[in-house]
Amino acid sequence: MFKHILLPTDGSQLSEMAIQKGIQFAKAINARVTGFHVLPEFPEFTYRPEILEDTKEEFTGDPRARAAQYLKVIEEAANKAGVRCDTGYTKSAHPYEAIITAAEENGCDLIVMAFHGRRGVQALLIGSETHKVLAYTNIPVLVYR
Repeated sequence: MFKHILLPTDGSQLSEMAIQKGIQFAKAINARVTGFHVLPEFPEFTYRPEILEDTKEEFTGDPRARAAQYLKVIEEAANKAGVRCDTGYTKSAHPYEAIITAAEENGCDLIVMAFHGRRGVQALLIGSETHKVLAYTNIPVLVYR
């Protein structure tokens, strides 16, 4: 069955819940996980108002520290569950492309990710990274809602 699961995170609470479920699943099937975060480029428009509070210098800051903040959640949960875990990050204006590339490059055979369920204008303007991953990858995707 599945041997290597990619767990992308955007640092949101829903994403952290998907991570917990993904690690539980990995433990149950004796799979390993790779935690992954995509550092966004400085936004001119965002659905996360706290991002706009930063200046461009504060936002870009040290990318390793920013990624580590989100990936630490995955590492700790995997260690606690006894699941083998690697992590990685990249910077991209298109997170769905980076997620798919990470899954392919790491030999992942499943992607487990959250779906935020945005609707209306918000969904139209920013779209759904989960929908885009589903549309553009041949790797199975397990969506936590």
